[in-house]
Amino acid sequence: MNPLDLTGKVALVTGGGTGIGLMIANQLSKNGAKVYITGRRLEVLQKVASDHNNKLIPLQMNVVDKDSIRSAAQIVEENDGKLDILVNNAGVSGPMYPFISDKSAPEHSTMGDSLFAQTSFDQWTEVFQTNTFAPFFVTTGFLSLLEKGARSRGEGETSSVINISSCVGTMNITMNSFIYVTSKAGVNHLTTSMATEFALSKIPVRVNCISPGAFPSQLTGSEDALNSYITQLPGTINPPPALRAGREHEIGMTAVFLSSSAGEYTNGVVLVVDGGLSLVNP
Repeated sequence: MNPLDLTGKVALVTGGGTGIGLMIANQLSKNGAKVYITGRRLEVLQKVASDHNNKLIPLQMNVVDKDSIRSAAQIVEENDGKLDILVNNAGVSGPMYPFISDKSAPEHSTMGDSLFAQTSFDQWTEVFQTNTFAPFFVTTGFLSLLEKGARSRGEGETSSVINISSCVGTMNITMNSFIYVTSKAGVNHLTTSMATEFALSKIPVRVNCISPGAFPSQLTGSEDALNSYITQLPGTINPPPALRAGREHEIGMTAVFLSSSAGEYTNGVVLVVDGGLSLVNP
C-alpha cells in the first residue's frame, strides 16, 4: 500500500486556480484525489480545469461570503456526501511599503508619520478578512463534511485541513508590510487553536499549516522572474540558502503528505517550506 495514495478522497482547494493553490491541487489530483478548485471567477477556474484535462473541478466560491461558502458546501454534499481534504489557500498580499527597508527613501526617516498617513483601517480589514478570517469560516462551514469524510473511512481515521500561511508569519522583519506578516501570524495561531479544540472535542479532523517561502504565483511572479531576483528579495537581509524559488512538487507533496495516511500522526504543526529563508533572516 502506498501511504501517499489519496484514491477515494475528496479535496477542496481555495484559490486553486493559480499559484500555490494550483500546484497543490495538481499534486493532490496526481495522487488520486478528486479535487475541487474554488475562486470568485468561475471562468478562470473553468479555463484552468480545461487546461488540465478536466481533472480539476471548478467550483465558484467567495471565501469572505458566508452564503457563498454555504452554497459550495451544499454542492459538495450533494455530489460526494463528504470532504476529506480542505486546503485554505486563498490570500492577498495587501499594500507594500518599500521605504520600511529602504533606508535611502525619504519616508524612512519619518517612518511613523509615513505609515500612519499611507495606511488605513480598511486595508488591514481587507487583508485579514481574506488571509485570517476566511480560513476560520471556510473550515467551520465544511467541518461537518470533513467529519463525514473521516468516519466514512472507519474508526481512527481523520480528515485533513491545511492552512497556507507564509514563512514571514514567524519572521521578525516585515518584508515591507506589517499587515501581511501579521495576518499570516494569525493563520499560524488559528491553526493550532483549531487543531487543539477539535482534538479536545474528539472531532476527527486534523489541522496543520504550510508556511511557504518564495514560490511562483500571481503575487510573486513567474519562476524565472523569481529566480532572477531571489538573492535580493525586497525587505530581506539575506537570500535563501537554496538560492532559487520553490517548485511545484516541493509544496504540493507537502500537502499530499499532510492529507494522506502518512500524515495521520501530524496535527497542529506549522511546517515551513521556504528553502531556508527564515533561517537566515530575523
